[in-house]
Amino acid sequence: MSTFIGKYELKADAKGRVFIPSTYRRLLPDTHREQVVMRKDAENACLIIYPVPVWNAKLEEFKSKLDEWDPVDQLLLMQFVSEAEWLDIDSQGRVLITKKHLQAIEIENSEVLFVGMIDRFAVWSKAKYEQSSLSAADFAALLKEKMTKK
Repeated sequence: MSTFIGKYELKADAKGRVFIPSTYRRLLPDTHREQVVMRKDAENACLIIYPVPVWNAKLEEFKSKLDEWDPVDQLLLMQFVSEAEWLDIDSQGRVLITKKHLQAIEIENSEVLFVGMIDRFAVWSKAKYEQSSLSAADFAALLKEKMTKK
């Protein structure tokens, strides 16, 4: 599978429909170009959109780390899965993001920012993404730290 990279600015229409960038749509597996999975990020004010095979792999990895008989693990799994939604991709390449989700990520003026995350991509409010992004110096320092760890 190819990688989702870059940033793309788009606008959601009055109904909450937004085009998935054509670059990203082309990267979806041929057999999974009609649906994706979306969930609100646990820490950031953004939505994460997964191609179906990536979502399934993440779920399997997540499940493998849980004890199915532990009540806390059961609740964690239920909450993680129950907060996910299937999104249908229409014939024009759009998905419908509910008002509830657009409000949760603080979309203003219908401005939506798609941000590549290698095997998935995020949907942000442009303003919120810019507020959350690291400064160039902080980014460089953290990148160096992560890349030089042994």
